[in-house]
Amino acid sequence: MKTLSSLIAGIALCGAATLAQAADNPLSVHVLNIQTGKPSSGIDVILERQTDSGWEELATAKTEEGTGRISALFPEDEEFEAGVYRVTFETGDYFDAQGTDTFFPEIPVPFTVEDTSQHYHIPLLLSPYGYSTYRGS
Repeated sequence: MKTLSSLIAGIALCGAATLAQAADNPLSVHVLNIQTGKPSSGIDVILERQTDSGWEELATAKTEEGTGRISALFPEDEEFEAGVYRVTFETGDYFDAQGTDTFFPEIPVPFTVEDTSQHYHIPLLLSPYGYSTYRGS
């Protein structure tokens, strides 16, 4: 019984640590497939920052299984600065895995960060032949 209690406590602490990391991270994304009404899991997402010489890649991650979210996309070792950023959702492989054709093999979403004390959330509503995005909270 003591082992089970320790296991449950360990799981709870891991979950709390993950939530704390996500709460401190300034950027999250979420992908919902509006054709199926379900979260889009396994989509590669690339984060870049615009510089004087072009786009600098900062991070890559996959949307989580079951939720379609990446709750902490900005790298911990980078300073979150004002500027222009871009998240690119690699949707072609996602639709290929489902055996579905798509018109948009990738969806780049540039956005401006003005206030680095705020959290920036980029949801993507996705279908094979259209998409919509907005600044979430």
